[in-house]
Amino acid sequence: MEKLCFGIDIGGTTVKLGLFTDKGELVDKWEIPTRKENSGSYILGDVAKSLEHKISERKLDKSQIVGIGAGVPGPVTGDGTVIECVNLGWSIINVANELKALTGFEAKVGNDANVAALGEMWQGGGKGYNSIVMVTLGTGVGGGVIVDGEIITGSNGAAGEVGHILVNYEEKEKCNCGKTGCLEQFASATGIVKEAKRLLSKSAEPSKLRDFDHLSAKSIFDCAKENDELALELVEQLGRYLGIALSHVAAVVDPQAFVIGGGVSKAGSILTDGIKKYYNQYVMLALKNKEFRLAELGNDAGIFGCARLILGH
Repeated sequence: MEKLCFGIDIGGTTVKLGLFTDKGELVDKWEIPTRKENSGSYILGDVAKSLEHKISERKLDKSQIVGIGAGVPGPVTGDGTVIECVNLGWSIINVANELKALTGFEAKVGNDANVAALGEMWQGGGKGYNSIVMVTLGTGVGGGVIVDGEIITGSNGAAGEVGHILVNYEEKEKCNCGKTGCLEQFASATGIVKEAKRLLSKSAEPSKLRDFDHLSAKSIFDCAKENDELALELVEQLGRYLGIALSHVAAVVDPQAFVIGGGVSKAGSILTDGIKKYYNQYVMLALKNKEFRLAELGNDAGIFGCARLILGH
């Protein structure tokens, strides 16, 4: 009888769920809303009900299910305890134990960025490697570190927070984390737009960027691809900040490859080429010429990583 598992990516708006074979094939995927009322007390019960419904719908034998992997938007300790998930309304809760009690299946839990990195290593842009660093460039800058096929979580579950590496000592504005000069302030989608507005206000140089009522990271990259000077300057700065940050990361974990994901990664090679250029400029000789790959799994990276978390191979 074929062995199966569930991967569950719990987000602030929706919970993404996937049914996988033990070889990593995605058999089915679906979503349910994340009910955050009453301090998020309904979320895990809703997940359990949804899994029960899927088992019934597909006429599965529960003995086929080897377990559940889950990703959550917050720090997670090794035993599956979430210290705090502000986006879900949770304080301290052992999600692994709760899921096991609700479903009867073994459960493993990880931080959402970490499990996305695990998913990309397993079946995405990092396939073929067992030590990668994934950087997710979206509304913020997330990260996940995988060494020898295992997530590096750190003592408080906060390892891999590459978005909060200091890259600009001159920055005066505060990051959401409370520091100043973090990578996230410059390399997130919102950070790129903020830097564009700064540059446009300081310069009188003609630019297609001035034609947009609502600038976006995509419009900045599109203009750069059309050789707009100010847009190219912004992309160059972005590559420099990311190159600096990842050179620091490499000096600690020495990965085989970096995988770049999130909405900003859709810019493609103009982004990765810029990062690689500055990475090689700033990193020590023994760490030069790493692979820089684009993520491939998109929004499914989390459920893939959650499945790999429980399958553990």
